[in-house]
Amino acid sequence: MITGRITAMKTSLIITTFIAATSLAVSSFAQTTTSPASGSKMSNMGQVAVPDNSKAVAPAGQPSAADMQKMMEQMMEMSKLNENHKLLSSGDGTWDYTVKMWMDGDASKKPQESKGTAVRKSIMEGRFVEMDVTGKMQMPGPDGKPKEMTFKGHGMEGYDNVKKKFVGTWMDNMGTSIMMSEGTYDPATKSFTYTSEMEPLPGMKTQVREVLKLTDNTHMNFEWYENQGGQEKKTMEIAYTKKK
Repeated sequence: MITGRITAMKTSLIITTFIAATSLAVSSFAQTTTSPASGSKMSNMGQVAVPDNSKAVAPAGQPSAADMQKMMEQMMEMSKLNENHKLLSSGDGTWDYTVKMWMDGDASKKPQESKGTAVRKSIMEGRFVEMDVTGKMQMPGPDGKPKEMTFKGHGMEGYDNVKKKFVGTWMDNMGTSIMMSEGTYDPATKSFTYTSEMEPLPGMKTQVREVLKLTDNTHMNFEWYENQGGQEKKTMEIAYTKKK
């Protein structure tokens, strides 16, 4: 696979919260009996007890209006962009890449090489970055002989303000799974380090570590390490050069 990084929109979460709050309120009022109760007012028909909201108190276990307001303020704060989102967006553009692969993890051997293009683009006002990859690579054909195939991949990256971590997803036309990862950034080395788990075959769960180094404004270097037999081995390296 080639590196890459879908996160639910905050707007949906905010709407869901409002719906949940409304449901709680409706449920609370539905429990009011038709008989007048202390602290109630009679409607003009004299049949239904109308709660006196001037003295209303949130039922036990339910957030008060003040709590709901505070929660909304926190969610709005969590939706704001910061320097981490700007850092991801700085990689927007079209990149040519050369990938080297060592399937058995022996980097002393001659690698399998292929080339392609990666297009990175910020979306949702800079909250996320999507990357579309297209390239050619040699894969075993039906007869077992190497055959050139078109590789396509799609990644999504972001910075989760709640988790305080970089997050990502990756999918490609070589499988049906979606790989999810979390990571950090080291400004001293200008490197992202992500960890994840993949399962290429049933029961074959493999721990993965990815390192993406921002060499300069027009170059990136990516390394992929996976656990093979209890030992971490580098099985892929990608050199990116940004097109002018």
